[in-house]
Amino acid sequence: MTSSITPAQASQPAQGGAEDEIDLRQLAAALQRRWRLIAKVAGGTLLLSAVYAFLSKPVWEGEFQIVLASKESPTGGAQALLQANPGLAALVGGKGGENKLETEVKVLESPSVLKPVFDFVKTHKAAAGEDVDRWRYSNWLKSNLTIKLEKGTAVLNLTYQDRDRDLVLPALQRISQAYQAYSGRDRERGIAQAIRYLDQQISRYRLESVTSLRLAQQFAIEQDLTALKGEDKGDTDVVNSLNIEAIRVQAANEIRNINEQLKQMRALSDDPEALMYLGSNTPELAAKGLPQTLDRIDTELANLRATYTDRDDSIRRLKLRRSVLTDTLKRQTYGYLFAKRTAAQARLAAAERPKGVLIRYRELLREAARDEATLNRLEAERQVLALEQARKQDPWELISTPTLLDKPVSPRKGRILALGLLAGLVLGSGAALVVDRRSGRVFAEDELQQLLPGPLLAHLAPGDPQALAGQLTLLARGSLAGSHRVALIPVGLTSDSPGLQELLDQLRQTMPHTELLCSADLVAAAGCDHQLLITSPGAPTRSQLAQLRQQLDLQGRPITGWLLLDATGAV
Repeated sequence: MTSSITPAQASQPAQGGAEDEIDLRQLAAALQRRWRLIAKVAGGTLLLSAVYAFLSKPVWEGEFQIVLASKESPTGGAQALLQANPGLAALVGGKGGENKLETEVKVLESPSVLKPVFDFVKTHKAAAGEDVDRWRYSNWLKSNLTIKLEKGTAVLNLTYQDRDRDLVLPALQRISQAYQAYSGRDRERGIAQAIRYLDQQISRYRLESVTSLRLAQQFAIEQDLTALKGEDKGDTDVVNSLNIEAIRVQAANEIRNINEQLKQMRALSDDPEALMYLGSNTPELAAKGLPQTLDRIDTELANLRATYTDRDDSIRRLKLRRSVLTDTLKRQTYGYLFAKRTAAQARLAAAERPKGVLIRYRELLREAARDEATLNRLEAERQVLALEQARKQDPWELISTPTLLDKPVSPRKGRILALGLLAGLVLGSGAALVVDRRSGRVFAEDELQQLLPGPLLAHLAPGDPQALAGQLTLLARGSLAGSHRVALIPVGLTSDSPGLQELLDQLRQTMPHTELLCSADLVAAAGCDHQLLITSPGAPTRSQLAQLRQQLDLQGRPITGWLLLDATGAV
């Protein structure tokens, strides 16, 4: 039987398949073969972890919980003010939500809040003799503090760890105080910022209000429009009531009414009763009491005439007084009506001004009114925020006060030992696989079938003489029947290997008339009738098998097959 496998086919495909494929059974067998190495590595890491666990200083831990209440909402007028002014609410910082809480946690981790606590811890460590020159806030925060927000709540859990047991509680107390101080700091800063903004706007609009009012007054004086303001109306009311057509019609009607009243007075100038009636129906004159005084004088005259004649001195004095009051009432009535007609004529003349002048005057009055209204609103908003600033806000509530745990949290000796043992097993297994792979020896039967030429004739167990004798008998009567010389070529085995010697002894008993040549010399083996390769798992290396294939190809003689021994002791 000839071999049709070339050296290239024997070396490249077989080696590639052995290197690329992973067989879990081979992996387990490799770990089993190198169990001593795994035990050494695992024992070393276990010893190191034990030394670390018992020599490490204990780490103490304290904790507390605090409620990150969203910024306390302003109450009363301040709340209504902020709802109506989103920009002002943004300055005060009244918005909340989940994202706000997450941002709050990041701020609470920042140096702006915890830097004083870090300085306190650093000073304490330096006083204890520790080297703190290379201390950094970020490293201290990462290694000593754990700040975590409870999911779906506003409860913040904070734990602090340190090797100095006496330092844990003071540090936690300072952290809780810093958080409570921060809870009101942001609100006060926002309100103060809003008040500063309102102060700036008040100063601006106070100046603008005065300026716009002066412009309106100056324009009214220059254009002789002061009569349009009326007698009892201010500038703000004029903005709402300045209907030029209505003013013109009203002034014209008032002039006609006054002229009619003057005409009636001229016709009734000699009738004291009519003058008294006219004066009593004139509010301005009635307010001065002249009609009432005349009425009292008439009453007194009637009473005196019931007793005395008109020649009596008391009656003559009352009549003289009545005449004087009548003349006074007449003069005042004429004066009042003339003054009122003059004011109405002035309003009529002002209302008949060019349209552009009146429109400009109305715009100036509206600007003045708007600036004044804006100023009043800003001053009211500033007063509301000042009251909100004066209101005392409660700090964040501590659910649990800073507490030191009874036992240290580190080192956990059992956990460290378990992790050390696990790491040792992993490292030892990796080292065993690397060592097994780098040894180059072939242990797998399927890989040997790929690398060795010829078929596998028998799988022999030298430790079982009876089974070995049976297999060799079948081999002698089968593949080796009728042969005179048989070459046994050991692959990776030495001539004094126990299993090989037992095989040779048993084969000589089975084939007493056949010459057996046990040698790795292929030149000598070339003259034999059959060539048998003998190897065992782990005995040959890949390089030896590749070299053997090349030599067999050079020899040019067929290989009958190969035998696999179970145990050789060559690993």
